[in-house]
This record gives sequence, C-alpha cells and structure tokens, in this order.
Amino acid sequence: MKLMEEKILSEGKVLPGGILKVGSFLNQQIDTVFLGEMGREIAELFKDCGVTKVLTIEASGIAIAAAVGMAMGVPMVFAKKHKTSNVDGAVYASTVHSFTHNTDYRIVVSSDYLLPGDKVLLVDDFLANGNALKGLMDLVRQAGATLVGVSAAIEKGFQGGGDELRRLGVKVESLAVIDAMDDTSITFRK
Repeated sequence: MKLMEEKILSEGKVLPGGILKVGSFLNQQIDTVFLGEMGREIAELFKDCGVTKVLTIEASGIAIAAAVGMAMGVPMVFAKKHKTSNVDGAVYASTVHSFTHNTDYRIVVSSDYLLPGDKVLLVDDFLANGNALKGLMDLVRQAGATLVGVSAAIEKGFQGGGDELRRLGVKVESLAVIDAMDDTSITFRK
C-alpha cells in the first residue's frame, strides 16, 4: 500500500532501539479516514479466504482489526493481555513476549468468541519478530479454528517475523514492509 509508505515517511519517527513511532496516525491518535482505507485494503487482500472472524491482541491492534472486520462484515475479537474478572468460563491462553515492552504477557480469549469451524484472519498494527501473532496462532489452534492468514499495517522485515511465518506456509500480507531503518532513512521492500 503505497499510501502507508507515504504516511510512514511523512508522519513516522524512528526512535532508538528500532522503534518506529506512528502514534500520530495509527496508535495513540488514529487517522480514521486512513484507518478505513487500511481496513478495506486488507479485506480486499483476503476476500476469497472465507474469513468468519478477525482476531487481534489488545491494545494497538484493535482499531485496525475493527476496521477490517467492518469492511468484511465479520466480528472482530481481541485477546486480552491479562485475564480479568469480566472474562469468565473457559478461555484459550498463550504467552507472548513483547519486543516493544520487553516483557511477557499471558493473552486470553474466551472460548465463547473463538469457535471450532471459524476461519480466522489475524490482524495487528506491527509485525516484527512475530511473537504476538504466534501467540494468536496458538489461540486459533486451541479453538480448533482455521488460520486463513495474517495482516499487519507495518511489517519490520528486518526483524524476520513475517518471513518466518511465510516459510511456515502462512499467507502474510502487510500494508508496508520496512527492510531497513535508522535515524535518517527508511527503506521499504519492493
């Protein structure tokens, strides 16, 4: 998505430690018109996959996953990073290591919302090492559902998570793939 690359170049900022700050349009403040365009683009990429659910992890993935769910006309489910009192009954759980926060989270989703027979599209804001998406894939497996693919708004190709998932046979479609970045430049995959 050329528009995503342009948005990153005009509004993104590279922070120390390989962090790309896109809070002005994707995370903390959301460009809702652009969000709708992202949702429609991802829906188009997976239109023939029979998606019945869109799954993400809280919190930054929720907006884009909701936009995809709306564009596809299917429910969006998000895994919570901690089991809370409003998540009762049986749950699927997995442990995920966060690159950004350098900590482990136990993600959970109620078994009421992820069902055997669901065809699940995973959506997130970033794909770096792929840890969050691997945790979500584990939830899909536990539910007896089928993974149809993965989409990220921004993939940090230089961290290898997307390529690893592709080698495993997972359909991965990212709106922008960054192959290299430093304080002065960002290089996108062609």
